Amino acid sequence: MIETPYLLFLGDAPDQLAAKVAQGIKDWRPENAVGQFRMDNCKADLGLKDMGLVEAREAGAKTLVIGVANRGGVISQEWKKVLVMALEEGFDLASGLHNLLRDEPDLVAVAEATGQKLHDVRVPEVDYPIANGVKRKGKRCLAVGTDCSVGKMYTALAMDAEMRDRGMKSTFRATGQTGILITGDGVPLDAVIADFMAGSVEWLTPDNDEDHWDLIEGQGSLFHVSYSGVTMALIHGGQPDALILSHEPTRDHMRGLPGYQQPSLEALRDTALNLAKVANPACQVVGVSVNTQHMGEDEAKAYLAKVEADMGLPATDPFRFGSAKLVDALAAM
Repeated sequence: MIETPYLLFLGDAPDQLAAKVAQGIKDWRPENAVGQFRMDNCKADLGLKDMGLVEAREAGAKTLVIGVANRGGVISQEWKKVLVMALEEGFDLASGLHNLLRDEPDLVAVAEATGQKLHDVRVPEVDYPIANGVKRKGKRCLAVGTDCSVGKMYTALAMDAEMRDRGMKSTFRATGQTGILITGDGVPLDAVIADFMAGSVEWLTPDNDEDHWDLIEGQGSLFHVSYSGVTMALIHGGQPDALILSHEPTRDHMRGLPGYQQPSLEALRDTALNLAKVANPACQVVGVSVNTQHMGEDEAKAYLAKVEADMGLPATDPFRFGSAKLVDALAAM
């Protein structure tokens, strides 16, 4: 069990999106976010109080969470100096990076000497089965994106919160490091051996009441050459009854791929739906989630109206304007 509350470590994040793990915790579990620790050249800011280690401990923080998701998931030597000091100051460490805390001998040695704990969230703790494709009871919804980091997790969390407020049966199913740190449970999908990825999603979303919805946290993108595999596993293992298209319209290129452009929403709809129907022929695309954080309010509303007209689907920014439209679409199925 990872002890809360957290001091969120932003390190030397080059931009706001690189701190998406910390941002997700701050947005969805603000009671667990005591403050942020930023190195001198950090370009991200959560709007939390900047704290040193001593101040954060005095404020009650118990775990330093690495809130940065860098390409390749690497713990740099510059970060490590801070992590060692945090252990010596009495913090546990929690990380969802591919570069595991437990594989760093110096961190292990300091943790053992100080009696502090190292939590690697991105380590599968279950022997997942190979997917069998058997249809399960209950209903499932999956957000699929034109790119990585476009708001798929926020979409599922916002819809889950709205459904719970309405008294609907709903569960958010975490499949990544941020979702697991927010909810305390889930499958670290991109760390599961490839042959077992779809099976892990089947395991995560078992039989349930016929009127219960699993809101599955989306990952990657079918159109992202680096991370398409996790998306395919979610589509086939999740057997979604409903797909939400997720998009961030202000990007110049795909995340981390300057030579690639995001596909159109129409291309995403057609590709994702055809693949989803392999495992669930009844699957439908029911709505569009647009991340409008870099748009003014009038511009955002105009863009959403155009998407609705072009796609013939309800469209919203579920974090900014609420997810009611998307939940209405599920309720109508």
